[in-house]
Amino acid sequence: MKIVVIGGTGLIGSKLVKNLRERGHDALAASPNTGVNSITREGLAEAMDGAQVVVDVSNAPSWEDQAVLEFFETSTRNLLAAEAAAGVRHHVALSVVGSERLPDNGYFRAKVAQENLIKASGMPYSLLRATQFFEFVGGIAQSATVGDEVRLSPALIQPMASDDVAAALTDVALAAPSNGTQEVAGPEALPLDELVRRFFRVTGDTRKVIPDVHARYFGDELDDQSLTPGGANPRLGPTRFEDWLAQSTASAAR
Repeated sequence: MKIVVIGGTGLIGSKLVKNLRERGHDALAASPNTGVNSITREGLAEAMDGAQVVVDVSNAPSWEDQAVLEFFETSTRNLLAAEAAAGVRHHVALSVVGSERLPDNGYFRAKVAQENLIKASGMPYSLLRATQFFEFVGGIAQSATVGDEVRLSPALIQPMASDDVAAALTDVALAAPSNGTQEVAGPEALPLDELVRRFFRVTGDTRKVIPDVHARYFGDELDDQSLTPGGANPRLGPTRFEDWLAQSTASAAR
């Protein structure tokens, strides 16, 4: 099949394109870098020509509340219109576990708006909601740092490796449209403050992690359901955080 991956040069998109090509499919890495822009519609019709499936893993250049909402709404509307014109048979989008449970965060509100546009479009679709990626734990710690202290919620999080996100997306893209939502998460749920503490132990970071039930995660207070799968039978990625950390630190040392 010809499969267009919107955001195909990013962290998840590049892994997904590689997976699809290894399975013998014609995977097009579509992004502004490759002349395909879902906001301006540049190159969009040409990219869709002959495509059976479109997978949207694009991300907004700005996470400011209004900007991120406008990005996902405009991009999604443009994609769906181009897909309908080209006869695409399956729209797949990557979203975020818990988006509707974190209403004070503009990014999560924008992802919910994106999902709603897809559901209302009449296009056969599949939504895959993933938990936070291991690759962003350092950024989470930095966002919560004041001086040498990192104040984080002890609420549960169930993060996962980006490789496992891409593997799940590959399977969803090659399956029939579900016209529904599937969740994918890491193999272990643990407190957010403990996750960062483990990260620091391996990376040698000397900042002090302080548990605080009122600490906000990009604007929202958390509970144990905020960042963990809420549906029945989520898919679990096989990669454990310690294994990913060991591999990442070994790769960085080479």
